[in-house]
Amino acid sequence: MTTDSKEISSLTTAQLVERFAADARRMLARLSGRQHQVITGICLKRGVEVVRDCAATKVWFAPMSAREIEEYVASGEPMDKAGAYAIQGLASKFIQRIDGCYFNVVGLPVALVFRNLHPQIPVDFHDIKVL
Repeated sequence: MTTDSKEISSLTTAQLVERFAADARRMLARLSGRQHQVITGICLKRGVEVVRDCAATKVWFAPMSAREIEEYVASGEPMDKAGAYAIQGLASKFIQRIDGCYFNVVGLPVALVFRNLHPQIPVDFHDIKVL
């Protein structure tokens, strides 16, 4: 890859994938058998009004063997995840418990967003239909 006629990257796709895989292995090994916290911030703006808030969820990982980490990384699932795992996917079998909002770990603390939007956007729950 070049910019302004200067080379900025000469990594092949295979080299990039291996870098991502190595990083995922490192992160998963660090999470294995431990508790960590997922923190997601939100910022909602309407006109001049700005609301900032955050959600924090504790997640406990079961101990993972090197083979389990390798097999999970080989699945490709961790490659586009901030923490190298998807709680809603294949990694769910490694999650012992959580304390807090599940959807925060998935990626968006839905209840927090709703709580902050609701006062500004009136919702008539009688009009909501579940399909």
